[in-house]
Amino acid sequence: MTDIYIVRHGNTFDKGDIVTRVGARTDLPLSSSGETQADRLAKHFRHVAPNGFTAAYCSELQRTRQTAETILQAYDERPDLRVLDFLREVDYGPDENQPEDQVIARIGEAALQVWERDAVPPPGWDVSPADLIAEWASLLDSLCGPISWPPILIVTSNGIARFVLDAVIKVQCELDSIKLKTGAYGLIRSDADGATLLEWNVRP
Repeated sequence: MTDIYIVRHGNTFDKGDIVTRVGARTDLPLSSSGETQADRLAKHFRHVAPNGFTAAYCSELQRTRQTAETILQAYDERPDLRVLDFLREVDYGPDENQPEDQVIARIGEAALQVWERDAVPPPGWDVSPADLIAEWASLLDSLCGPISWPPILIVTSNGIARFVLDAVIKVQCELDSIKLKTGAYGLIRSDADGATLLEWNVRP
């Protein structure tokens, strides 16, 4: 049995900033509030996973790397942080790095709601739900087995994290939203029977 923590990186905007749709081609660092969220995650995991992580993964984007490194720095012994290509945020196409009001003006409020509710991407976004679900399923399958290991840390982005929900075998928690909030995480427990979602959108 192994616990797998799926973490969304911290904020990339602070109060008063113009918020844009930050995707695969926009490599922003954590903002001040995002650094605070990462620190809170580090303190939280130091308590819930006192023996640390056996493996840690993130994307190439610095916001995921910063969040993961902050969490891992809470431990004296820590694994190497590995990059997985599929953890990189989706490419928002013509809406990449555009203010939300301009995004809504192009695709419409209904299309955005469908994305947030059902993970169906609007026209023009470069994302394959089937491929992402397959990537998550493959990763979870590789981590499932009868042997118990210390927890595993995975730090990714909102557009990627939601597709892990379609790769688990069972869901044993309430899902108010498929969207994972910044600085929040989900917990998946893997064993010989497969992967089970136990928690979602936990924000320390």
